Amino acid sequence: MSSTAIERLWELEAQARLGGGPSRIEQQHAKGKYAARERLELLLDPGTFQELDTFARGEKDDALGDSVITGWGEVAGRLVYVFAQDFTVLGGSVGAAHGRKICKVMDLALASGAPIVGLNDSGGARIQEGVDALAAYGEIFYRNTIASGVIPQISVVLGPCAGGAVYSPAITDFIFMVRGTSHMFITGPDVVKAVTREEVSFDALGGAAIHGQKSGIAQFVYEDEEMALAGVRRLLGFLPGNNADDPPWHQPTDLPNRLAAELDEMVPAAPDQPYDMRRVIQAIVDDGDFLEVHAGFAPNLLVGFARLGGYVVGLVAQQPEVLAGVLDIDASDKGARFIRFCDSFNIPLVTLVDTPGFLPGLGQEHGGIIRHGAKMIFAYAEATVPKVSVVTRKAYGGAYIVMSSKHLRGDVNLAWPGAEIAVMGPEAAVNVIHRKALSATDEPDTLRTQLIAEYREQFANPYVAAARGYLDAIITPRETRPRLIALLKALRGKRASLPRKKHSNIPL
Repeated sequence: MSSTAIERLWELEAQARLGGGPSRIEQQHAKGKYAARERLELLLDPGTFQELDTFARGEKDDALGDSVITGWGEVAGRLVYVFAQDFTVLGGSVGAAHGRKICKVMDLALASGAPIVGLNDSGGARIQEGVDALAAYGEIFYRNTIASGVIPQISVVLGPCAGGAVYSPAITDFIFMVRGTSHMFITGPDVVKAVTREEVSFDALGGAAIHGQKSGIAQFVYEDEEMALAGVRRLLGFLPGNNADDPPWHQPTDLPNRLAAELDEMVPAAPDQPYDMRRVIQAIVDDGDFLEVHAGFAPNLLVGFARLGGYVVGLVAQQPEVLAGVLDIDASDKGARFIRFCDSFNIPLVTLVDTPGFLPGLGQEHGGIIRHGAKMIFAYAEATVPKVSVVTRKAYGGAYIVMSSKHLRGDVNLAWPGAEIAVMGPEAAVNVIHRKALSATDEPDTLRTQLIAEYREQFANPYVAAARGYLDAIITPRETRPRLIALLKALRGKRASLPRKKHSNIPL
C-alpha cells in the first residue's frame, strides 16, 4: 500500500469530519447547539464510535457523508446503533443518499438486536431531489414500524423536525427534546397563519414544552443538549438490547429485605387528602432511583423505570396530588403506551393503585374517555410479563378493574390495611343507596356518618376482596419492598401465551 493512498484516505476522512465547515459549525454553537459529531461524542463511550458510509455522496456530488453520520458505538459498554443528522451540511436535509444511510444502520441494528438512537436536526426533505426524498422518508418509516417491539428506538430532537419527518420519531419508543432549540410540527408558523390566520411562534407551535406537557409527543424534556444526551444514556441503562433479552441487572447496594417504616405514615387516612406517590415509589425501589417517563404530561399518572433487587421494573402509579389520581383521556394513553412498551421488552410491571375512578365530565365523554380508557384495559390484559399491584388507599369502580386487577390476570395483587375497594366511594354510595332515608330524617348528617361507617365495614375494605381471592395478601406498608422483590423473584420464570393471531386490534 503506497503512502500516497493512505494519505489520500486520511485527507478525505478529515474532510468528512468537518461536515459543512468551521463557519457552519460555529453557527450551530451560536444557537446553543452542538455539531453532529460532538453530539455522538457526548452520547457514546469514548473511542467506541465506528462510522459507516463516510464517503457516501448525494446525487449532485454533495459533501462526503452527505448530511447524516451513521454507525455504532457503546453506551456503558453495551452496543448501540446511531445516526446523527448534520445541520451544517445542506441543513441536514433528507435526500436519497441520506435515507439510504439511515436505512442501512437501522437494518444492522435490527439484525444485531441492538437499540438504535437517532439524533434529529434537519430542515426537512431535500426539495431538489423531488420524489426520491419522499421515498427516503417512506423507507425509514417502514423500518421504524418493523423494528417496533423488537429493538428499542429512541429519537432525540435537537433542532427542527417538520413535515413528514416528524412521523419517524412519532413511531419510535421515546422522544427527547431540548427547550428553546427543539421543534416538531407538521406545518410551520407561516403556513398556519396563511391557512387559519393564527399567529404563533415556533416554540408555542411545536416546542419542547408543548410536546412535553400538552400534546404528550415527547417523553423527556431537558434544558440543554448535554442533559438530554446524558438522559438517553441513563434510559438505555434500563432497557434490554432487544425483545429476546432481559433488561440489564445491576448488583444492588440497597438491601432487598429493607423495611421502609416511613411508609406506615405516608398515606393519609382520609381518602380525599393528597400525598406524593413519588415518595412512596422512592421508598420502595433500589436507592430511591426512579426514572420518570412523560413527567410533564398527564401528571395524575406516574410511569417510569426503577430497580428492585437489582432487576428492572416498570412502575405505573396514580398521583393523588394531581386530580386526586383520577384516570382521564391523557393518563389512559400515557399508561397504555408505557405498559405495552414494558411488555414488549420483558420488563415486569409494578402497579401502585390509589384512584377514585375515571374523570367525569362532558369534555371527557365527548373526547372519547371510553375508547381511551379501554386502551389501559387492553394493555394490562394483553401483557404477559409478571404483573404485581398494590392498592395503597383506594380503588373504586372501573378504575379498580383497569389497574392490573386479578380480573385482567394480574399475577399477584396486594393491598395495604387501610385500602378501600368498592364500586364507588362510601360517601357517594351512601348518597345513592340511602337517598330516601337521608331526605326523611331530621338529622341527615348523623345518619350519613353512621351509614358510611357501615358501608366501609361491609364493602369498602380490603378484607372483602381478599375473602374472594381478588387480593392475594394484605400487607403492612413498610414491608412492601421486600414483598415485591420476593414476588418478582418467584415470577421470574413466568411463561404465558396469547391465542394465535396476526395481531390484536387495540382501540386506537
